[in-house]
Amino acid sequence: MDTDQRELGDSDSPIEDALEDAFNRMVDEGTQRLHRSPREILVTGFFGGTEVAMGVLAYLSVLLATGNPLLAGLAFSVGFLALLLGRSELFTEGFLVPVTTVVAKRASVAQLLKLWAGTLAANLVGGWLIMWLVMAAFPKLHEQTIESAKHFVEAPLNAESIALALLGGMVITLMTRMQHGTDSMPAKIAAAVAGAFLLAGLQLFHSILDSLLIFGALIAGGTSFGYLDWLSWFGYTVVGNIVGGLALVTLLRLIRSKDRLKEERREAESPAGEER
Repeated sequence: MDTDQRELGDSDSPIEDALEDAFNRMVDEGTQRLHRSPREILVTGFFGGTEVAMGVLAYLSVLLATGNPLLAGLAFSVGFLALLLGRSELFTEGFLVPVTTVVAKRASVAQLLKLWAGTLAANLVGGWLIMWLVMAAFPKLHEQTIESAKHFVEAPLNAESIALALLGGMVITLMTRMQHGTDSMPAKIAAAVAGAFLLAGLQLFHSILDSLLIFGALIAGGTSFGYLDWLSWFGYTVVGNIVGGLALVTLLRLIRSKDRLKEERREAESPAGEER
């Protein structure tokens, strides 16, 4: 006997109550984020870049002391915890929540592109500035920074590099999904630590995190690569991150919430919904 999902939970939603709560959190947050002014987007993105740079500092310090990238990956969680608690914006966190909001017709594609472009640029500027300070303050990290950066910027464009970029986008979006699936702050913190461990500890390709490592190496000087080499690596990595985050996580979540999205779109198109 088939039973409608609406008859099983506490709400009349076509999806499970837990998914309904997570869906509402994502749409409410995404609506606020996508309706930010350009100034707010740039400032929030700038802070996101500076906070990730603090994670890079922790990563390099532990890697230099231990030589263990997995332990260094755990140390990098400082950056993700700062993003979580500081409510700043990282470009690669802009896949699941904002895209769901646009599909739900609570914001436009133009607003999504504005968020992506502004956040990406501000992340890089803020991160570059802090990496300049880090390299000036910790000369002992120069050699380790250059060595770490080589893993990314000198990687050939092949199936392995593309897979690492896809996984990088998937991991950061999965972290976002886990954090929006709960109201528990300890659980959100655990998700941030897990995401950092996978992303930095396994040296996946991440357009922002690894760009800051490369910036640090370029600022330290004496590298065999330059900013054009970074740009070449960055070009395919950012595309891989987007595809990984959208196709491997976001799309599946949208399919899972298809019926709920239809309801949200109908409500958004109604006169009352437009005022929400």
